[in-house]
Amino acid sequence: MSLADSAPFRWGIVGTARIVRRLVEPLRAPGHTLVAVASRDKARADSFARQWDIPRAYGDYAELLAAPDIDAVYIPLPNTLHAEWTIKAAAAGKHVLCEKPLALNVDDVDAMAEAAARAGVVLAEAFMYRHHPVTLAARQLIVDGAVGAVRLMRGAFTFTLTGDGNVRFDPMLGGGALWDVGCYPVSWMRYVLGAEPIEVSATAITGPTGVDVATAATLRFPGDIVGQFDCGFTAPFRTEMQVIGSEGVLDVPRPFKPGPTEVIIIRRGDEVNEVPIEGSSLYQLQVDDLRRAVREGTAARVSASESRGNVASVVALYEAARTGRSVPMAADS
Repeated sequence: MSLADSAPFRWGIVGTARIVRRLVEPLRAPGHTLVAVASRDKARADSFARQWDIPRAYGDYAELLAAPDIDAVYIPLPNTLHAEWTIKAAAAGKHVLCEKPLALNVDDVDAMAEAAARAGVVLAEAFMYRHHPVTLAARQLIVDGAVGAVRLMRGAFTFTLTGDGNVRFDPMLGGGALWDVGCYPVSWMRYVLGAEPIEVSATAITGPTGVDVATAATLRFPGDIVGQFDCGFTAPFRTEMQVIGSEGVLDVPRPFKPGPTEVIIIRRGDEVNEVPIEGSSLYQLQVDDLRRAVREGTAARVSASESRGNVASVVALYEAARTGRSVPMAADS
């Protein structure tokens, strides 16, 4: 390993959203160092930096991107700003870990991927659950035929959200339940199956601000496999995924917020087996993955093409909810 490879990976944070609090410690764990944070409000940036003992604070995102001692940036901005600041970060030579959804349409995903490729930087979407061993194990068990041929998948991601001013309720900032939490079961199904949906349908409940606050969706995959999930801001906290096969049922009780120790439950007839899974911090795993991709040249676990497929699926679900019709998915979507 060269001196450059062993040096700490230097991070900047573009924004001060609540999710940032979960990333601060991973971004300065061994192998990493957290250099700076930026906000459009300098006082807010200063306050955040003091609270979390971050060396520098900027009152402008562009100033942080111009800093020569930052290798990569984490972007937790509102959804509508992901493409703009990812492209600007790439142009500044920064590797990017961008919060989900990577963008709100596939054209923006393509532009972000092209900007990263042009600059020779790594771009990854921050789907933290994709790095946990329980996710990898679930896919391998399905591939190995633990429940036979897959027939149906079911899942949910809901929590109760109230209060005015939350960006999740703002249609101008890419708010809505499907974008915020529905993207998780879509991603999980696509990953576990290793396939893209060929048709989708959805029913949404629209809140007073015009965004969906609860949505139920169905995705049809090749081989007559059906995936169903509900998501939203109007029900208690629930995260679960289930795969029903020709020979059994596989349950992942906490697929999107797994802890250090998890379990996968497999039922075949009267036999019930619990598969224990040991993991570590979700957020540490995802920042380590980006550093490894940069320093070792490995592929980021969540590729731009995978993110593109997820965005295309969610866009189609929104169209299905809006029109009340099933929406076929293009082969190249």
